[in-house]
Amino acid sequence: MKELLDQYAIYNTWANARLLNLMETLDESKIHREIASSFNSLYKTAFHLFTATSIWFGRFQKQPYIEKDDPFQGSIASLSAGLQGIDQKWMDWVIEKDEVFLLQHWSYKNLKGVPCNDPVYQILVHIFNHATYHRGQMVTMLRELQIDAIPPTDFILWCRLQKEKKK
Repeated sequence: MKELLDQYAIYNTWANARLLNLMETLDESKIHREIASSFNSLYKTAFHLFTATSIWFGRFQKQPYIEKDDPFQGSIASLSAGLQGIDQKWMDWVIEKDEVFLLQHWSYKNLKGVPCNDPVYQILVHIFNHATYHRGQMVTMLRELQIDAIPPTDFILWCRLQKEKKK
């Protein structure tokens, strides 16, 4: 399990970076164009990923989430740096933990103040799976914007690339 979670944390960082790097090349009007989805633009979807990932990281740091206005002021480059920064923190955090820690239960309160207690590994799978879900939405949005050169972000592709690096 430890190896898989390490891989998933590294993969998540890689996959987010691939889409964010593409988004940084797009005109701001495309980044902010409204498209029907859970969050109605590429920017808002990436911002949601940043916020959700940050909330979870804060829970493990025992720092409550304080809702703020958009600290990136609509800039995809700044948002990209912020999301990639929190992804790096998660990756480093997961890699430093051992399997005993990953099996422990973690107590926290959800955004409604309801106490929760879940195994750390389940929380991590949730965080990375949540990102995969929203990356899928971003790919659909990019297609809606007529963007053709969308980089693949499949986990198995990342695994194959890792094998190639070792050769």
